[in-house]
Formats: sequence, C-alpha cells, structure tokens
Amino acid sequence: MRYGVKAEKLFLELEQLLEQNGYKTRKERGGFVGSDCLVEGDKLVLVNKNKPVESQLKTLATVLAQIPLEGFFVKPVVRKELQKLWDQLQLHSNVQEKWGDLE
Repeated sequence: MRYGVKAEKLFLELEQLLEQNGYKTRKERGGFVGSDCLVEGDKLVLVNKNKPVESQLKTLATVLAQIPLEGFFVKPVVRKELQKLWDQLQLHSNVQEKWGDLE
C-alpha cells in the first residue's frame, strides 16, 4: 500500500495520537501480531518489531478505530491515511462520519 506520507512518519503520527489518548506504544520482538492491552493499569499497544511497517501501521489503526478521536486534531494527510487503513482492514470508527469525505 502506498501512503501519502512516508510509512515511518505515519507510524510516528499515529503513535502520537495514541499517546494523546493515554496509550504507550512498545515495539517488541516475538511471535505475535500486535494489539492493545492493559499492564498494571497502563494502556499499552504492543507492535511486533519483526513485522513490516505496514503490519505495524495496521496494529495502530486497529486500536485507533476503537478510540473516540473527535476532540483531537488529526492532520488531514494523517486522517486520509488512517481512513485508508481502516478501509483496508474493514474497520469502522465513529469519527469517520464526522470527518466526512477526505477526497
């Protein structure tokens, strides 16, 4: 999948959105895909360091689809890329209706 911004930059932008919503992101190695969890009361998103960046982005996008983002500023280019990821993953976020058509 081609991104309007570099994949690594998009990862940082999505990671920042997660941080604004109280999540910490950790890249670890192992035999897992990645997901969110609670560790001793802290919200954590584990990303598999061994997976390609596209897989890592999908992990972040999956968690972001569960979070109400209405009160947060999301750069238009990041919104567009996040929408593409949600479409690719067939996920729906309630913020999508508020963002409207991004084309």
